[in-house]
Amino acid sequence: MILCVACTDGDTTDDAVLDQSWEEIEDEAAGSSITMMMWMGDPAINDYMSDYVVPTLQERHDIELEVVSGQGNQIVSTLLSELESGRTSSQLDLMWINGETFFQLREIDALFGPFTDALPHSAYVDYDDPFIGTDFQQPIEGMEAPWGNVQFTLIYDEARLQDPPQSPEALADWVRDNPGQFTIPDDFTGMTFLKSLMMAMAGPETLYGSFDEETYEKWSRELWDYLNELKPYFWRSGQTFPGSLSELHQLFANGEVDFTMSNNDSEVDNKIAEGLFPETSRAYVPESGTIQNSHYLGIPKHSSSKEAALVAINFMMSPEAQLEKMRPDVWGDGTILDIERLPDEWQARFEEIPGRERAPEREDIEDRALQELAPEYMIRLADDFRSEVME
Repeated sequence: MILCVACTDGDTTDDAVLDQSWEEIEDEAAGSSITMMMWMGDPAINDYMSDYVVPTLQERHDIELEVVSGQGNQIVSTLLSELESGRTSSQLDLMWINGETFFQLREIDALFGPFTDALPHSAYVDYDDPFIGTDFQQPIEGMEAPWGNVQFTLIYDEARLQDPPQSPEALADWVRDNPGQFTIPDDFTGMTFLKSLMMAMAGPETLYGSFDEETYEKWSRELWDYLNELKPYFWRSGQTFPGSLSELHQLFANGEVDFTMSNNDSEVDNKIAEGLFPETSRAYVPESGTIQNSHYLGIPKHSSSKEAALVAINFMMSPEAQLEKMRPDVWGDGTILDIERLPDEWQARFEEIPGRERAPEREDIEDRALQELAPEYMIRLADDFRSEVME
């Protein structure tokens, strides 16, 4: 079905939009109302959008932004249904995407672009950085704009644990010695953890590049054997798993488990500030390494307000919006801007951001950063985890 939709007639790049000057795009965007679909599972992220992005776009650009909840499969199914029905105008104008969602949207030819060259603030982005210009081993090729950059961390309570495990083998020993105190969420963050484990077992470069079935079968089997051996020692003896990261965060906050995790290396400070995590919580990257990736903003091919979507994305990539988003008391999301490319005044402001207190400094974990794998690995791991481990 996806292949058939991808082969139907439709627009390619909307030259009428991209042939305009930036001033013309801004003029055309004024007075528009646009809808953005994004994951809304974190209060801090929701507040950043509702309290800062939405009113600022309205005040400065006369753009009314409505943010609605949805991610991954919901975004893909929404746009796929529109393409199948022959709709010429999408109900969405902007989407928070990356990885397998980017892959699936390109498979059905549902994305507008390439558009990043039209954005003035792209001048501050190093698209040659593999953690920025490549999304799950896929060159972004201007079809999505980078929005934030993060690295996976494990989070523990220093009051209960002083020497956290630094490798899959050490983690296995710890889980056996502390039954009931560890589990994995059945969501994007949990699958990122599984990928990091599999990469540590195989060696990262073994899995880089295009998806390879034989390689996946070999190393996923190692992973499932590893997890199933530990499963009786998991929280609730591995008979059930948290359905989301927020559930795991709550288990950690309640003291039911000794570890939680995050795709955002600075989230621990944010959750302490919210009063959810104890003050003694700490985040770390094991010596075996974890995945660093970027997340992106995309525009549906059939959006009827592409100019407004472009202006909104350009604002969200601006030094001002990136600085606000990076503040630990706001979101703590890592910037996608190359600080050295910024004007001196903005470089100074980024250097003055309050330091991390319980999260590792980014320069201390860069050498443990692993590139994301091809999207098929995430898709297969999510399905196989449920059949090989959860059942």
